[in-house]
Order: sequence, then structure tokens, then C-alpha cells
Amino acid sequence: MQQKKLTLILNKIKISFRKDFYILFLIFSSIFFTFFSGYKGVFPIDSFLIYDAGYKVLNGFHPFKDYWSITGPLLDYLQFLFFKVFGINWLSYVLHAALINLFISIIFYFFFSQLNISKFYCFIYALSASILAYPSVGTPFMDHHAVIFSLISIQLFILSIKKNNRIYWLLVPIFLSFSFLSKQIPSAYIVFLIFIFIIILFFLEKSNTFRKIIYLFAGSILSILLICLIFLVNRVPIDNFILQYLLYPLEIGRERNSEILFNLNNTFFQFKFIYFSLIPLIYIFFKILLKNKKTLDIKKDFLILIFILCSTGIFIYSQILTKNQILIFFLIPFCLGIGQYFFNKYENKNLIKIFLIALLVISTIKYHIRFNVEKKFMELSKVNFSLGSDAKILDETLSGLLWITPQYPNKSKFELEELQELKNFLLLDNRNKIILTNYQFLPSIIGNKQIAPNKWFDVLSVPDVKSKYFNKYKDFFIQKLKEQKIERIYLTGNKKRYLKNILKKNCYKIQKINSLSSVIEIEECLK
Repeated sequence: MQQKKLTLILNKIKISFRKDFYILFLIFSSIFFTFFSGYKGVFPIDSFLIYDAGYKVLNGFHPFKDYWSITGPLLDYLQFLFFKVFGINWLSYVLHAALINLFISIIFYFFFSQLNISKFYCFIYALSASILAYPSVGTPFMDHHAVIFSLISIQLFILSIKKNNRIYWLLVPIFLSFSFLSKQIPSAYIVFLIFIFIIILFFLEKSNTFRKIIYLFAGSILSILLICLIFLVNRVPIDNFILQYLLYPLEIGRERNSEILFNLNNTFFQFKFIYFSLIPLIYIFFKILLKNKKTLDIKKDFLILIFILCSTGIFIYSQILTKNQILIFFLIPFCLGIGQYFFNKYENKNLIKIFLIALLVISTIKYHIRFNVEKKFMELSKVNFSLGSDAKILDETLSGLLWITPQYPNKSKFELEELQELKNFLLLDNRNKIILTNYQFLPSIIGNKQIAPNKWFDVLSVPDVKSKYFNKYKDFFIQKLKEQKIERIYLTGNKKRYLKNILKKNCYKIQKINSLSSVIEIEECLK
């Protein structure tokens, strides 16, 4: 009897140890891989975007109100919190991305454990997600936040169908709102998809679903109230939000949609491993479809399968629409894990597990090398990282960051020296100034309290003169310059072109600082 008790206790300790080990290892891998990637090279226009946005909010400036923004405000405020707690430095910047990566990894583990998949396989799928999710970029980026929060809402919706726990229904709209406040898509499409499946579910099981919808409604109201509270507290004009975040991006979306060319490369070959991961789900889909007897549980499984296939299609379409490097490869462990769940239930063949794990290992290693090691997402796949330099040369807050960019792949020290010269020039200038640049960490390292009236400057974020919203943007830009009493605008690269149709002609002269930067006096332009 005592021996049985001892065996039982030892088994409990063993199970507890395994569980704790898996969680601890996920914490390690999520943070390690993100820091490994986040400190290795930069793609200025993307790498420093949220860095500057967090600094803007830290100084009392808010998106839509004080600076034009077509991307979600959630990352701006989150980075503000990280800077507030951990200081304005690269460490706190990468930590933001690492903790989001940890969050999605733990959610993966929890999700599959709720589907009664063995802890080891829960760990394997979550580990793959920790390698493929945020490390591809390494620093906070709106596309990653948006896809991650959308995927979490999908996982919660699946659990809300499978489990009799209404808290999942409450959380679904909350995470969808997080996704939407990161970027407009894919959350807008996912909201519509979930709405359709809720209607189907309602007809499938009327009484139970109605009660759950109350929680869904409560979560939606809570999300709306939270958004409204942020706007009210920070006095953000709702008209600005509608124009910058809804109307103008819709114009961009229509143009991009009309330009999409669907071919084998951009619709299949780029996503082939995601499609391969769907094979087990498609097999089970047809197996259930051909099944004569369909209980309520089987009908729910069939509904979930359709939902996952549609969701994956939305992620792929959204990825094609954004025209970015691909970031949705962490859908592979999600689809493979779901595939294992359904095979455990309907087939229970060990052979499929070999296929699933083999595909998981191959795809994880492949995309880890391509995106985390070679940094393809940051356009650095062809650079020699041994030619990089420690960004500490430029400022202590960037200590440890291996500085190498696609623009100067063989001259990292030269680029840093040019930026150092610009930094010294800026520090000696006590006049009211803003900086139009892709190196958006510059305002923080010189302590500049004036901000550029744009979150970033690229061909999409700034309305073209042909856009019907250009005049509204121009008025907004000039108004913010006047409010801050800006006297000088510093420029790097070709940023002068963004002033071409905004400032009056021949009202300013340009002074060259070095091959990278220049400055213009604009006092006459604002009279």
C-alpha cells in the first residue's frame, strides 16, 4: 500500500516537473530567439518605427491627434509603457517583442492542452511557434501584433465551440480589438468570418449558443469602451481617427487589391509549407463529409474545420495584400497541432504523427535559418553580418545592437559615422526642429521634444498629391508645424520629396550636412 502511494506521489512529481520544464523552456526559447534576431541588423524604415512612436507618446503626443498614423495605436502605447518602465533603450524595445512572442507561445501550449493533446506535443508545437512568430522581425511591428492577436482570437473561438466555458466568448472580441488596433487586417476579415460562424452555430444549438453570445456581446462592449476611454482621456478627435485609420487606408487597399496578380508563386509556392500543414485537416474534412451519421459533436468538428480553412485563406490573402515579406509561418504549428487533434479523434494512426512532426521540424528549421539567422524579413539575407558594427558607437541606448543595414551592407561604420555627425549637428542646434528620417531613434538620443507630424514617411503612409485626402493631410501637417513653432527640418536620404507639395515653392533653402543628411529653414514657409 505504501509502495503504491509512493509510486503515485513520484508520478505526480514527474508530471509536474515535465509541465514546469516545458513552460520554463518555452519562456527561454521565446525570449532567446527574439533577442537573437532583434539585436542582429536593422531595416531602418521598419526597425525604428515603433521606437519613435513610443517616444512620441512618452512626450505627451498621441496618434491621430498629434501625428498622422495609418497603423494601429496599440503598439505606440505598449512601447510607451516599456520605455516608461525599462527606460528608452534597445533592450526595452526588443523586450516588448519578446514578451508578445512568449505570450503567443504560452497560448499555443494552453490551446493544445485544452484539446487533450499530450503535453509533449503541446510543447513541440508551442516551441515551433516561439521560433517562427516574432523572431522573424525581432522588434515590435504592427503586422506581427495583428496576426498574433487574430490567431489568438481564432484559438479562443475554437475553444468556445469545443468547451463549455463562456469566458472564451468574452475574450474573443477583446483580442480581435487588440488585433484591429495593431493593424486593420486581418482582424476586419476575421470579425466578419466569426460573425458568419456564430450565426451557423446559433442554428446548430440554439439554447446554449444564445447564452454564450451574451458573453460575446459583453466582450465587444468592453472592447469598445476601452477604445473610447483611450480617445477621451487623450482627447483624440474621432474625425482624425476615421480619416487616418479607416478612410485613407481603404483607398490604399482598393488600389493594392486592383494591382494584385495571383500566380503560382505568390499564391502557392510562397506558402507551400502552410498548404502542406493543411493536408491532414482536408483529409478529415472529407472523412466527416462522407460520414453517414453526424452527431452534434461531429457537426461542430466539421464547422471548426471549415473555419480553420477559411481563416488560413484570410491570413494568406492578407499577407499577399500587404506585399511584405511573409510572416505567417507560425500558422504551420497551429495547423499541424489541430491536424493531430482530429487524427487522434477520427483515425488514431501513429503514422500521421511522424508526418506531422517531420513537417514541423523541417519547416521550423527552414524558416528559422531564412528569417531569424539570415534576416530575410528585414531585407538582410544577402549581407555579410561580420561587416556589422556595434551601434553603441552612436549611442549607449543602442548598445549591443549589431548595426548593418540593406542600404549600407558593406559600410556600417561609415553609416554610423555619418549619423554621429548628424547627431552632433542636432545637439548644437537649440532651435525648434523636427527630423524626417527612417532613423527614427534620432529624436530620442538627442532628447528632441518636437515631433514630425507623421508616424513614418513612405509612399503609403503619406497621401499622394493625387489622393482625395491629400489636402486634409497637408493642412494637418502644416498645422502641427505651426503649433510646435518649427523653424528647421532635418532630412536624411530622399525625405525632401515628402515636402514637395506641402511647403510653398522657393520658401526655403537646403543646407547639406553630409552625404546622408541635410537641413532646411522653414520659417518663411509658415507665414
